[in-house]
Amino acid sequence: MSEDLIEEGAIGTSQTDADAGQSLRADAAADVQSNFFASATTDLLGPAGDLLDKGGIAIWAIAVLSVLTLAIILWKVWRYAVTGVWRRTRAETAVELWLAGEDAMALETASPGHGVRARITGVAINSALTRDVASAREETIRVAKGQLAQARSGLRALELIATVAPLLGLFGTVLGMIAAFQTLQAAGSRADPAALAGGIWEALLTTAAGMAVAIPASAALTWFESTTDRLRLDLEDIATRVFTRPPRQSFAHAAE
Repeated sequence: MSEDLIEEGAIGTSQTDADAGQSLRADAAADVQSNFFASATTDLLGPAGDLLDKGGIAIWAIAVLSVLTLAIILWKVWRYAVTGVWRRTRAETAVELWLAGEDAMALETASPGHGVRARITGVAINSALTRDVASAREETIRVAKGQLAQARSGLRALELIATVAPLLGLFGTVLGMIAAFQTLQAAGSRADPAALAGGIWEALLTTAAGMAVAIPASAALTWFESTTDRLRLDLEDIATRVFTRPPRQSFAHAAE
């Protein structure tokens, strides 16, 4: 009976040892995998990869926001260039021809392929020629609102990034400070000030990264908003000048 108990105890001990060995091997494998990914990140990205590894998940989120910010800025600049948001000459020429009574030449000059202002000028002139004043104004306002909505697309995303990025940086700093002070508490009287300082600067890294993303995002947002505001004012001015042209009798008297 005692021999059976001893044998069962030996079997249980060996099974426990085996489980412990498997757990240790699993932990070692996890550590190796974590170190592998950290080393790979550092090797691929250099110093930036080292900062990403030290900053934790917050700085990874900020890195994603930085990529999105750059993509949105480049996309908006490309869209403004393609749609002709900065073009004014054709629209101004078309309005001058319209005011001079050259309706056909004004319509030909204000073709949609020469920018947003030229397109709205063409819509306003064509509506003024084919509709009554009220419906012509409504049609011009409808098209202008659509163009302004396209010009403002993507700006909400930039505004969100400019707001969220510093908060993510602050969140990462708070988490890093908590970890640093937990390490200090665990070390007790044997705490190393250098280790504490290292933990603090790694925590502050996320705040700096968040500000580095938020500042250009905010600057680009201000620039794009000023561009769309200028576009809106120009479209209002064009519509007003088109719909307040003197009656045709004035041109006849001027010709005589």
